[in-house]
Amino acid sequence: MYLTYFDENKFSTADPYFYIGGVLIDYQKLQSLDNTLMQIQYNYLGTKILSKETELHGKDIFHGKGNFKKVKMAQRVNLFTDISTFIINNKIPIRMVRIDVLAHKKKYIYAEPEYRLGLMLFLERICDYLDKKNALGLVFGDYEKDEITNSILDFSQFKLQGKTYMSGRPLARLIDTIYFTHSHHSRFLQIADIIVFLANRYDLIKQRKPNWHEQKIGAIWDNIKNNTDFNMQTWP
Repeated sequence: MYLTYFDENKFSTADPYFYIGGVLIDYQKLQSLDNTLMQIQYNYLGTKILSKETELHGKDIFHGKGNFKKVKMAQRVNLFTDISTFIINNKIPIRMVRIDVLAHKKKYIYAEPEYRLGLMLFLERICDYLDKKNALGLVFGDYEKDEITNSILDFSQFKLQGKTYMSGRPLARLIDTIYFTHSHHSRFLQIADIIVFLANRYDLIKQRKPNWHEQKIGAIWDNIKNNTDFNMQTWP
């Protein structure tokens, strides 16, 4: 059994790529991995309690906002390094989908909303992995009020029909439903958030800013991609 945790960014005209993705966690390693993340959280925030005040949120870590408002840049870069080390050392699989929203809407007259399309493609790629492992999976997403009902209905419909409508991919290895909770209640959702943040910031940047922290964190993203079981599907 694998537990999948995913998150996504918000599309805007200034940020025209929609990313959705996350990690697959072997349930037998769940407790040990959670303990490691608990220690990382403690090292930077001084507590092991899960709350809004202890959330590791990628955007806040990078910009020194929220829980990291008073944390120096060097320490925040070190936190990204520790997270990447955690992912790589534990060989945590990552699956992502990147949608060029403007190209998608240009290609299709009645273009599928990016969240719905992205989630479907993401679930297909999760099932590809589960097929290889001959395993079942549960899916957990970050709580997004506007998307929850449609996501669960879509997932239920895919399972009822036995396949997704785009590629006809069965999702039978995913059991029950999609569970949604706030990311500050799950360390693994926070990891998914950090991965999506890094992808959205560095995935398509050809010339990174010369700032030392941009160079360093961009290299951290490259390291994650190059040293994990990483796969990103692009669309269209």
